[in-house]
Amino acid sequence: MKRSAIVPILYIFFLMLPIYWLINMSFKTTNEILGTFSLWPHEFTLDNYITIFTDPTWYTGYLNSLTYVGINTVISVSVALPAAYAFSRYRFLGDKHLFFWLLTNRMAPPAVFALPFFQLYSAVNLFDTPLAVALAHCLFNIPLAVWILEGFMSGVPKELDETAYVDGYSFGRFFVRIFIPTIAAGIGVACFFTFMFSWVELLLAKTLTSVAAKPIAAVMTRTASTSGYELGLLAAAGTLTIIPGAFVIYFVRNYIAKGFALGRV
Repeated sequence: MKRSAIVPILYIFFLMLPIYWLINMSFKTTNEILGTFSLWPHEFTLDNYITIFTDPTWYTGYLNSLTYVGINTVISVSVALPAAYAFSRYRFLGDKHLFFWLLTNRMAPPAVFALPFFQLYSAVNLFDTPLAVALAHCLFNIPLAVWILEGFMSGVPKELDETAYVDGYSFGRFFVRIFIPTIAAGIGVACFFTFMFSWVELLLAKTLTSVAAKPIAAVMTRTASTSGYELGLLAAAGTLTIIPGAFVIYFVRNYIAKGFALGRV
């Protein structure tokens, strides 16, 4: 084995070790987790996963999370596309200041906006709905998507726009049929990052929901009994939360590679 390969192998090992340990714990009982140290389950059990898929509190939490994350991804990318096009193609008074202001929203901690969102959504009857969380996450994800897409769009020559107009394309037809396929890699990257940031965000999702739209992360923080936390159940839930992100990465993996090479990632 070459010495140059040792460092990447060690890095991958330490990267995968927590994931393996999480999966390992998900097939154990809580008593075994607390009582013994083992690299694999001695008493293999599927009870933790059965509980998640049969208890409405658990699988509803997953559906709620997937719902608001999906809504947020669609809204964020749809709004960011025309905004990023404007920043990449036109120069107007205060454009750079506005672009920087958008990024400052992404830099702000979610805790700053938790109370205003809570009061606003309570007043307009949006509290405890997936739409409330999706719209709150747009405050952070739209600037991120605009920033990513603007980098891709700036790399497309303006001559493409001019040629399409000469050929008789309307702006809408040009944007949908020519321009969007040209920046498909950027859209894939933007979808990936908006999905992942919305999926892992907990504070706003927990603050803006109560019962009906409670996300899976909030359900996990309330999993306790008289004997303490049910560690096996938490490990199974944690294992399942990795799956949506893995699917997203699989479907946009080629776009992500191009994004790191060409875009603002």
